[in-house]
Amino acid sequence: MTEATYTERIAFVVDLARHLHAYGTTSQRMEAAIESAAKRLGLECEPWSNPTGIILAFSDPSRAPGESDTTRIVRPGLGDTNLSKLCEADKIAEDVINGRLGVTEGRAALRALDRPSGRRARWMLALGFALASGAVAGLLRLPWLDIATAGLVGFLIGGLALAAQSRPRLHESFEALSGLIAGGMAILVSIVIGPLNLNTVIIASLIVLLPGMTLALSTNELTSRHLVSGTARFAGALMTIVSLTIGTAIALGAAHLIGIDPQVRALRPQPEWVVWSALALASYAFAVLFQAQKRDYPLVMMAVIGGYIISRFGGEWLGPQAGVFLAALAATAAGNAYARWFNRPGALIRLPGIIILVPGSISLRGVISLVQSQDIGAGEAAAMAALNTLMALLAGLVFGNLLVTARRSL
Repeated sequence: MTEATYTERIAFVVDLARHLHAYGTTSQRMEAAIESAAKRLGLECEPWSNPTGIILAFSDPSRAPGESDTTRIVRPGLGDTNLSKLCEADKIAEDVINGRLGVTEGRAALRALDRPSGRRARWMLALGFALASGAVAGLLRLPWLDIATAGLVGFLIGGLALAAQSRPRLHESFEALSGLIAGGMAILVSIVIGPLNLNTVIIASLIVLLPGMTLALSTNELTSRHLVSGTARFAGALMTIVSLTIGTAIALGAAHLIGIDPQVRALRPQPEWVVWSALALASYAFAVLFQAQKRDYPLVMMAVIGGYIISRFGGEWLGPQAGVFLAALAATAAGNAYARWFNRPGALIRLPGIIILVPGSISLRGVISLVQSQDIGAGEAAAMAALNTLMALLAGLVFGNLLVTARRSL
């Protein structure tokens, strides 16, 4: 191959790495995918990935050692899960590797994925925030006023997320502002309309922002010996929880300072049909939030529903942590099997299947309780529950990969 072709192949692999990183791929899976793609394109590549950057060292195996060494550094920033574009990037890579698409055309196709979403897609994302918040409140059997409040606050936070995409300064304080909005709106509704399950409504309102998935992925990376990436992702998740708590604490503290006493109640009156209706709504909301392709909505929704059913009934039978373990095991094994049989990313099943199980809400509840009472013992039970859930989830991910070996990295 000519030098230009070698350069073009490097450029394609760099673009592929940037896109996989941008769509929320974990470090170990992304590195394995890049190594495989580079090898099949006649390149030697040593990738190194962390949550905010990538280093790629290339060489041409047909040349003398050191003659063709090339290093690229990419700083794409934090990625966000986008199942639709992940599937498209995976298909483009397969087409280029198998000769159905030229390297130059493949790069052009990858660059085409960078087009910003249309207005309808952005507002659907905001609607997904509202549906997810309201649905989670329904899964928790909260009263109708609590469900409506959570849905309204979720929609406001979704609108704020859209505004933050093009405003860097707003993006930096997005989590704290979201916590402030959630706390302030919940307090306002409780004193103007009626009492709420205050902390639970706040947590349901913030459910999309909770970094439970990030916590699970970080521990998975640590288990895979990707220590730098896992530690950085874990630290980022903790900072997200702290930022959300800061915003909520400011709202609660300001209300106390001006003499406003929010009306709080502990009531979960909803019948069973509300829970199942909320589950169907939540599965659709997460399909929207994961930005799946329309044809993949049924698959994503079934994965969410399956994860909930296994965790709930498995938990009733063997205990809550065992339920989480079984659901994570099933989601991981099913995702790997889907990737083997259909040659598409197993993330279409794996990520939605564990989204209901992640421990983010428990972690935030513990930190809020700690801040409200200023007593380390107040959040201890929630912290232990979050740790147990995280360990059960991690065990399910690890043993799911053993049960059905993944042929594909994504």
